[in-house]
This record gives sequence, structure tokens and C-alpha cells, in this order.
Amino acid sequence: MAIKATIFKAELQIADMDRNYYQPHLLTLARHPSETDERMMVRLLAFALHADKMLCFTRGLSSDDEPDLWSKSLSDEIELWIDIGQPDERRIRKACGRAREVVVYCYSSRSAAVWWQQNRSRLQRFDNLRVVNIASGAGKRLARLAQRNMQLQCTIQDGQLWLADDAESVQVELEAWK
Repeated sequence: MAIKATIFKAELQIADMDRNYYQPHLLTLARHPSETDERMMVRLLAFALHADKMLCFTRGLSSDDEPDLWSKSLSDEIELWIDIGQPDERRIRKACGRAREVVVYCYSSRSAAVWWQQNRSRLQRFDNLRVVNIASGAGKRLARLAQRNMQLQCTIQDGQLWLADDAESVQVELEAWK
């Protein structure tokens, strides 16, 4: 019998001063059995960074044809494709062909650096691709915020991001690799 996804609920208050975006979001995140709390919270972080009314979580790890998050136009064209982790170059190439903008968020500092060194030259040709690294240790600190029912506040200002619950605040440094 297959193990089912674990459901997490998040009430996320976003104050993004860089984009003048101030909205609450009630989110349901299905954590795949093979997904860690760290990866799930990086997905939530990516949502906060790109939040709008069309952005949504997808089947992610359960599907090869979908990213972790995407935003589609009303005519069903993919406007934004967001992958978390270290996808292979073929997947990124396919995403860049299908979406107007592709963003990859890396979060495991040591393995992410190795992945970037191996793929940097092949990924430079994609004009619609951004690769962002989440600074060392931030993913682990984000994982400590993971609870089945979360009430989180996210503040984004001058490229700095803070994610907090009632007990703890995590500052996340983002490094643009491409």
C-alpha cells in the first residue's frame, strides 16, 4: 500500500515591500512521503516570493511534467515555472521551452554548489531562467517552522526575507546565481 501525502495548512501573511504586495493566503501543502520539511518550507518560501492570485502549488514530486509551483495565464499558458532543488538540465531546458519565466531555488548549500558548477555553462544560454540559492543553513531553520497548522508572517524588503511564526523568526539570504 502506498504512503499518502501529509497535509499541512498554512495561514501566510505576506508583506512584500519590494513589490507592494500585501495579502493573506490560506494554503494547503501536500508533503510527498519522500519530501523533507526543509524542502516543503522552501516551496512555501518560493510561494511568498512570487505570490499572486494565479500562483499555485502543483503535484510537484508526484509528476514529471509539472514544477513545484506555477502561474498560468487565463489562456492556460505557463507564465512562471518554479522548481525547488537541483533539477537536471533536460528538465530545465523543457521548462524554459514551455514557460515565459523559469526560476530554480536551490537550498542544500554544499550539494547545490556542486550542482551549479556542473550545470552553469549549460544553463547560461536560457534567457528566461533564474537560479537562486538559499544561503547555507536557512533551509534547516525554515524546517523548524513546519507544523501541520501554521500561522506565518513573511516580510520582504530590499531583497531581504524574514519568515516568522509566534515563537521564531528566520532571516533568509538569497543569492542570485543566474
